[in-house]
Amino acid sequence: MEQFDIIIIGGGPGGLTAGIYAGRQGTRNLIIDRDLAGGLGREVPEMENYPGFDNISGLELIEKMKEQAIKNTELHEMEEVIGITQTNDEYRFTVTTNKDQYQSKTIILATGSSHRHLNARGEEEFKGKGVSYCATCDGFFFAGRDIIMVGGGNSALQEALYLKNLGANVTLVHRRDEFRAQKHLQDMIEKEGINTILNATVEEIKGEMLVESVVLKDTETNELKEVPTNGVFISVGYIPHTELATQLGVDLDESGHIIIDKEQKTNIDYVYAVGDVCVGLKQWVVACGEGAVAATSAYHDLKESN
Repeated sequence: MEQFDIIIIGGGPGGLTAGIYAGRQGTRNLIIDRDLAGGLGREVPEMENYPGFDNISGLELIEKMKEQAIKNTELHEMEEVIGITQTNDEYRFTVTTNKDQYQSKTIILATGSSHRHLNARGEEEFKGKGVSYCATCDGFFFAGRDIIMVGGGNSALQEALYLKNLGANVTLVHRRDEFRAQKHLQDMIEKEGINTILNATVEEIKGEMLVESVVLKDTETNELKEVPTNGVFISVGYIPHTELATQLGVDLDESGHIIIDKEQKTNIDYVYAVGDVCVGLKQWVVACGEGAVAATSAYHDLKESN
């Protein structure tokens, strides 16, 4: 069984940064990701707020980070961690995947999150048939077509702008009376002339073989209105992946996110957490900072325990 000083579970921005910092400190490390490294970061169409880049796609930045990470740490992609158990010896954790088992002195949880669903009628039925959660994955197919973009945060507005640039006719639908996104993005939406419908929720997605319309409900009057559309893109938040954290007895807050201190430590000794799975601001640059802090905390704790 291979043994490591630090095993990082998840290869998103936070996990990759943790791997870079851990490797540079001279420890033996492994990043395990159940998919391709990058997580939801691969889906970000464009970023204009990441330091050092005026404009860069999530996929391009992930590939740069991945290239740097593998110089400093071992990376296993397409390998899913299915369990972590604690032991009483020097290697405190046994990590079981769908391919192998490993031992580690410390664990960094960078397990990320997944797209939250609307739970509207027809949503599951039309998934992949006009319903999408990823503009960069599926937007190309909707050039010149009508699209409903659901959400009011940064991601929703970024994806609406991306879809508009692809040539789609985009309408933003948000359940509140104002967007939560940064003012810069709201200004861009107005500048690009993207249609907006506020105070509305998607009650049903309808069609025959493919999406043909949505039923919107006015949150103030409860009035229902059917709107023709060729596609529904959904960006209404994320659900943190905390199954492994729960196995280990890690404390979560009321929203289901991992509680960490300023050193990214959880309530379980030698277990740290970074990124979207944690309490805090969901931003790429924040996850990277947390990854650096977690790797450094783990390194110092290892030194003190020897």
